[in-house]
Amino acid sequence: MNITPILNKLYFAPRVKAIERYADRSEELQHHVLKRLLHKARNTEWGKKYDYRGIHTYECFRDRLPIQTYEEVKPYVERLYKGETNVLWPSAIRWFAKSSGTTNDKSKFLPVSRDALCDTHYQGGIDAVALYLAQNPESRFFSGKGLILGGSHSPNFNTAHSLVGDLSAILIQNVHPLVNLIRVPSKKVALMSDFEQKMEAITRSTLGKHITNLSGVPSWMLVLIRHILQTTGKTSLEEVWPDLEVFFHGGVAFTPYREQYRDVIRSSKMHYVETYNASEGYFGTQNDPTDPSMLLMVDYGIFYEFIPLDEVDKEHPRIYPLQEVEVGKNYALVISTSAGLWRYMIGDTVKFTATNPYKFVITGRTKHFINAFGEELIVDNAEKGLAKACSVTGALIADYSAAPVFMDARAHCRHQWLIEFVRQPDCMETFARVLDDTLKEVNSDYEAKRQHDLALQPLQVIVARKGLFHDWLAQRGKLGGQHKVPRLSNNRDYMEEMLRLNGV
Repeated sequence: MNITPILNKLYFAPRVKAIERYADRSEELQHHVLKRLLHKARNTEWGKKYDYRGIHTYECFRDRLPIQTYEEVKPYVERLYKGETNVLWPSAIRWFAKSSGTTNDKSKFLPVSRDALCDTHYQGGIDAVALYLAQNPESRFFSGKGLILGGSHSPNFNTAHSLVGDLSAILIQNVHPLVNLIRVPSKKVALMSDFEQKMEAITRSTLGKHITNLSGVPSWMLVLIRHILQTTGKTSLEEVWPDLEVFFHGGVAFTPYREQYRDVIRSSKMHYVETYNASEGYFGTQNDPTDPSMLLMVDYGIFYEFIPLDEVDKEHPRIYPLQEVEVGKNYALVISTSAGLWRYMIGDTVKFTATNPYKFVITGRTKHFINAFGEELIVDNAEKGLAKACSVTGALIADYSAAPVFMDARAHCRHQWLIEFVRQPDCMETFARVLDDTLKEVNSDYEAKRQHDLALQPLQVIVARKGLFHDWLAQRGKLGGQHKVPRLSNNRDYMEEMLRLNGV
């Protein structure tokens, strides 16, 4: 029985009506979010320190509070981790999302409050389904179950009933019992820490189930799908689950994996919806299948600010609220949240494609770029270059990483790309040339540095052996969950590790 139309009418369609207000009320909604956050946190240690009771305008908020990175927040988080309360947020913090580290720390531990779970992360999941159903009125989404591929968690021994782990594991652990009726695998399997054992257990437990939708990180979901196909002897996933219709994905850019998904899911009715659910908050959902940009969710427990990318490292950067951003510019994302993160720079960069409503694409990381020679290469540039090179040469990419070569034996400087191919290009020289030419087209700074091969020589492509990036992540204990390969690095630390493992 397909109960999707009934559930859509009762629960999801009304929410879509509310989201439609974003088109002309985004600034007003954001004002209410900031007011609500300040009011709720006014009696916390942080709220008293900055006199939240005396803040009545955005300008006062902006001038009174400093911008925070993890290094500034860490001492407060460590106190929360040890069980202190009412420090950054009035409710107890029982959960900490483990994220990739900073210069000084292997990992970051980001607070996740009960409020943030409900008004941000879970609301984001609900809205992703609502927007999908609005675009697909013939959907049979709730006629089956959703396969959610998440990470794992472990106890925080400082505080009873406290957990540390991937955000996805925290979400699964605390999800409403009714949701467990429409998702697989079981919580026990979903939270297994060994990814390869988890993959086997998921395969065994989901074969024969009626699966209509998938959720997870594209890279790890692809590994699982291939394992399922290998186990079943099928060539396409719809042979296993005939009613599969949508994959909600996030965590890494989908572009390098798009062709690979077309290879393992060949159904013409398959849909792909990008979501932006980071450890710090749920920020956006793709609401139009013809537009790769995402809708900024402006009525959750998150207040947004933006720093132009060229101002990030300045002592006093310009900082803009939502209503002052411009289309086409790269900004570092700054958030204040119902988990107690205040004016926190999360490290991601975005570019707006529209402002009515506000829509954006993720362009990279403030720390994941190459600017060794003034070229300011960002992940968005890399994805476009690789997509064009694959299109021209018939290649398919499994994973990649790039870093600068500051000076080789011939005193030449260049970018070095380590690429693992699912299908190698018909001509490697053409692949490298098209990648290089496309980077020039999309990045004027790169083009200038490549002019006449003076500052930068043509880029170098090194073919990675099969499974290299999997092995590198395994060596670092980062298989599964939201762990990802660093796409661009401004130094050679990661690249040298990978090359040694590659036997180069």
